[in-house]
Amino acid sequence: MFYQSTRGDKQRITSSEAIARGLAEDGGLFVPESIPRLTDDIIAELTTKPYKDRAAYIMGLFLDDFTAEELGSLTSAAYCEPGFDHPAIAPLFKLDDNTYFLELWHGPTCAFKDMALQMLPGLLTASLRKTGEKRDVCILVATSGDTGKAALEGFCDIPETRIMVFYPRDGVSDVQKLQMTTQSGGNVNVVAVDGNFDDTQTGVKAIFSDTDFRKELDRQGHFLSSANSINWGRLVPQIAYYVSAYCDLLAAGETAPGDRINFCVPTGNFGNILAAWYAVSMGLPVNKLICASNRNDVLTQFIATGIYDRNRPFFTTVSPSMDILVSSNLERLLFELSGKDGSAASGYMYALANSGKYEVPALIRDEINRIFAGGQCSEENTMKAIAGTFDMHKYLIDTHTAVAYKVLGDYRAESSDETPTVVVSTASPFKFCDSVLKALGQSGKGSGVELIETLADVTGCVVPTKLSTLRDKTPLFLDSAAPDEMKAAVTKFLKRK
Repeated sequence: MFYQSTRGDKQRITSSEAIARGLAEDGGLFVPESIPRLTDDIIAELTTKPYKDRAAYIMGLFLDDFTAEELGSLTSAAYCEPGFDHPAIAPLFKLDDNTYFLELWHGPTCAFKDMALQMLPGLLTASLRKTGEKRDVCILVATSGDTGKAALEGFCDIPETRIMVFYPRDGVSDVQKLQMTTQSGGNVNVVAVDGNFDDTQTGVKAIFSDTDFRKELDRQGHFLSSANSINWGRLVPQIAYYVSAYCDLLAAGETAPGDRINFCVPTGNFGNILAAWYAVSMGLPVNKLICASNRNDVLTQFIATGIYDRNRPFFTTVSPSMDILVSSNLERLLFELSGKDGSAASGYMYALANSGKYEVPALIRDEINRIFAGGQCSEENTMKAIAGTFDMHKYLIDTHTAVAYKVLGDYRAESSDETPTVVVSTASPFKFCDSVLKALGQSGKGSGVELIETLADVTGCVVPTKLSTLRDKTPLFLDSAAPDEMKAAVTKFLKRK
C-alpha cells in the first residue's frame, strides 16, 4: 500500500517512508491510497484474540511493508505490564444497558495518547531502518496536554532520536505540566509557549515548513519528524481500539455480529474521531460517530453548517486537551470526501490560513452528516456530568469524558437514537483533580498534584501508580518561548550534547 499527500503531491511513498517523514514536503498529511476492508469473519476471528494481536492485525492492513512478525513483536512490547495496568489494555466499562465507556487511560501516562505513543517509537525506528535513514531524528511535538507526556515517555532514551515538546504555558492542567516537566532522559526537552495550543501547533508546523531550516539541520545530520497525530504512525494504532471495542461487545454478548453501534468521542484536533472514521470506512458496523466539543465548538459548528470558522473567541476550559480551534486532522477527512482531490483540500487549508474559514460543498456536508453528529458541552454541564455519573453509578470520569457523556445525552434526547453507544474515555480523572473535586462539591488545598490523594479519599478510587509518585518529583524544564522563538529553541536543543 502506498501513501500520498493531502495537498496533491503525486509522489507515492511506502508506509515506512510516511511514518519517517511525518509531514509531507508540501505541508500536507499522508493518507493511504486505499482503505482495506474488514469482513464479518475477520471481526469474528479478532474477537477471540487479545488486544495486542488485534492491534497488530489492523495495523498490518495499512503497513504492508512491515511483516506480521515485526508488528507482533512491536505490539507485544507496547501493550504489556507494567506500562499498562489493566490486562485488557483498553477495557470496556458497562454503565447501563446501552452505554459503555472505552477506557483508554490505563497506560503509563494515564491518557489515551499512550495507545498510539507506546507504538510510535517502535514503528518509527523500524521505519528509519527500512528507509536507510542515517541521520538522527528530532521529534517535534505540539501538545494540548496529554500528547506531550505520552511522547516523552515513548521516546525517552531511544537511540538516534531527540524529542522536543512545546506546550501552551497556561493551557494544560497542573498534573499534565508536572508530568512533562519532570520527564527524565538524555534526549528530551520541554518548553512552555507564551500562547494557546493553536499558537503552539502553528509554530511547530512553521518549523516543518521552513525549507532553509530543514536544509541546515540536514547539514548537521538531523531531520525532523512528528509524534502528533499528523503522523500516520500516530493515527493508525488508534484505529485498532475502535475495532477492539466492537470485538469486546461481541465477546460479551452485548451485541450480535453485524449490529451497529455508536461511538461518542471528545475531540479537539479531530485525530481520535478520524481514527473511528477509518474503522467505519473499513467496514466496522457503526451507525453514528458523535463528535463532542467543549466551548471551543468549531467542529460542532462545522458538522452542523459545513462552514469551518476559527474566527471566534478562544476559551480556556476544564477540558484543556480539547481547547483547539484549528483541527489539523480534519484535512484528511476533507481529502477523502473530496474524492482524494489534493487541490480541493489544499484550497480549504489555504483559505483557513488566510481568512480563518472555509465552506465545503453541500455534497460533502451531506456525507459528513450521514456518519457524524455533533454537540457542545458548557463548563457547567461538564461538571454536572461528572457529579451525576458518580452519584448515580459510582463511576468517576474526567472532564473530557464528561463532555462526551453529556453530548451523548443531548444527542439521544434530540434524535431518539437508542443505539448502544461507546463513550471514548480519554484520561484518568486523577489528571484533573481540581476540576473533578469541584464537580463533586469538594475542595482541597494546594495544586492539582497535591489534590490527588484528596480525590482518592473522597471517592474511594485507586490512584494510578504513575500519578501517585508525581508529588515527590522536581521540574527539570523551566524554559519558555514566544511562538516566534520556537525555532531558535529547537536549534539550541540540537546543539546540546
